[in-house]
Amino acid sequence: MTRHRRISALPAAPCSTWRISLCTGLVFAVFAQNPAQAQARLEAQYEATLSGIPVGRGSWTIDIGDDQYTASAFGGTTGLLKAIANSSGTGAAQGRVVNGALVGTNYSASTTTSKRTEAIHITLANGNVKESGIDPTPPVDPGRIPVTDAQKKNVFDPMTASLLHVPGNGDPLTPDACRMGAAVFDGRMRYDLTLEFRRMETVRAQRGYYGPAVVCAIYFKPIAGYIPDRPVIRYLQSARNIEIAFAPMPGTRYLVPFRMVVPTPVGTAMVEATQFITQTNPHSPKTQ
Repeated sequence: MTRHRRISALPAAPCSTWRISLCTGLVFAVFAQNPAQAQARLEAQYEATLSGIPVGRGSWTIDIGDDQYTASAFGGTTGLLKAIANSSGTGAAQGRVVNGALVGTNYSASTTTSKRTEAIHITLANGNVKESGIDPTPPVDPGRIPVTDAQKKNVFDPMTASLLHVPGNGDPLTPDACRMGAAVFDGRMRYDLTLEFRRMETVRAQRGYYGPAVVCAIYFKPIAGYIPDRPVIRYLQSARNIEIAFAPMPGTRYLVPFRMVVPTPVGTAMVEATQFITQTNPHSPKTQ
């Protein structure tokens, strides 16, 4: 699959009891390729529920400047799930804006549970992975399909992949926004994601955005770095009813995940924005 548009999902907000890193990659992998029309900033907060019961909260901040961008996220379990399986996660990315396209240079993510903490980092150049690692180094599993060097080319990191650009001059909230796909490497797994238009609807955050959104189905295809007999992999690979609703960043042609719905064997998992506040022409972000 060629390196075209991106799909990912939300910051490290917990997805039921699923592995946080996989959910983060899936809930935060969207797209961005063509020019943004203005500097923009998003400050969003999300709540995760399972069968309507709150299980986690997260936040996501995105800054897009004239020539640089940054993104950071945090999430953790809440309520009963926190008492059973306390976990949290963070993610961050930075890079350059080249001819309007977001070109990632650095990505990092960490997850902490009651049993361990794990950190992932990726360094990229022009869409190719220069270096990546996991600390502590995970044990070798003979059942895991290895990721080759060739599969680390023409890819996006999950955080940079979280912005969906819609080309053209008209309203970006159209069915065409869902006619995209992405090659993603999250530091452990290489996978492809594709979107398909479902419907238009109106969404409302408790604070901030109230207006139209485009809803896309999202399809997951593992490529490498995974263990084929894992139930969550088989489930996600066969799922055809996972949906993401995208809302706009005013002043740009970028759309951001507002809500994600994942039917699971134990109930419907949903991550939805409770705050979605955007502004245009903020102070340009600075990368290191």
